[in-house]
Amino acid sequence: MRTKNLEATARALVAKGKGILAADESFPTIEKRFKKINLPSTEETRQSYREMLFTTKGLGDFVSGVILFDETIRQGTSGRTPFTTVLEREGIIPGIKVDKGAKALAGYPGEKVTEGLDGLRDRLAEYRELGARFTKWRAVIAIGDGIPTRFCIDANAHGLARYAALSQEAGLVPIVEPEVLMDGGHTIEQCEEVTETTLKSVFFHLHAHRVALEGSLLKPNMVLSGKECPTQAGIEQVAEATVRCLMRSVPGAVPGIVFLSGGQSAEIATAHLNAMNAMGDHPWELSFSYGRALQGPALETWHGKAANVAAAQKVFHHRAKLNGAARRGEYSQSMEAAA
Repeated sequence: MRTKNLEATARALVAKGKGILAADESFPTIEKRFKKINLPSTEETRQSYREMLFTTKGLGDFVSGVILFDETIRQGTSGRTPFTTVLEREGIIPGIKVDKGAKALAGYPGEKVTEGLDGLRDRLAEYRELGARFTKWRAVIAIGDGIPTRFCIDANAHGLARYAALSQEAGLVPIVEPEVLMDGGHTIEQCEEVTETTLKSVFFHLHAHRVALEGSLLKPNMVLSGKECPTQAGIEQVAEATVRCLMRSVPGAVPGIVFLSGGQSAEIATAHLNAMNAMGDHPWELSFSYGRALQGPALETWHGKAANVAAAQKVFHHRAKLNGAARRGEYSQSMEAAA
């Protein structure tokens, strides 16, 4: 296994002041996003949207990598330059989502397990040929009445570990994403307990599968109050609970933690990341791997119209710049108005 190459790529993905753009929305997900701006989801509109994002000038100053979808890694610009080439020219590392989605876990109502291990070795080899240098696999853990069960947590942790081992075998850095969902009325304390249990299970299984932690990244949720919880934790409380949970659960050998935004607004996701980095040094780089929290403002500005591309790119670049500042703990609310 080429662990030195894997480690170099992992560290490049969490370079100072940079983070990852998650542009790996599945067909149903991007259709929902487009529906909000009254735009049909077609191969052409999806290509135009990703081209608008990836050709933003200066994006590589704040974005180290982009997670692509199967369709997207095979696409290119209107001038027929592959998207992977466009990203690489900007100093951005192409990656790929490789799971097949979370499905109902038989015998465990309300819980899910991620599928996609069958045939994964062959898919990874193809994606590497297409230009990918890292991968992502998402598992989801719900909090509710009697859930999550330990079996669900362990089943998803086992799947994440098998995926990570196969990715490293293929020379690709695995991003391991165990997401404890924000949905529900749970407190921040409940979220912290479930997140800690989940992360400890994940790293137990990663160790059992002989995954080189130095050549991997973790993409967890932040420790948050559930969306329906009547008491919402503040920025500092979230930062403190999240860092405490990570300190108890994540080995220092992991180069970086790239948080998912998980339904947070763009501004709140940036503020939470900033607060954690403002706390001081940590054993790992604390970065971002945002989807909606990076793309949302640009999508609303773009609206599927060519005349809006320049304005949308300006908004997108500004959002990336703010998250770059949050990586250093230097973001402030006053910076929002600069766009």
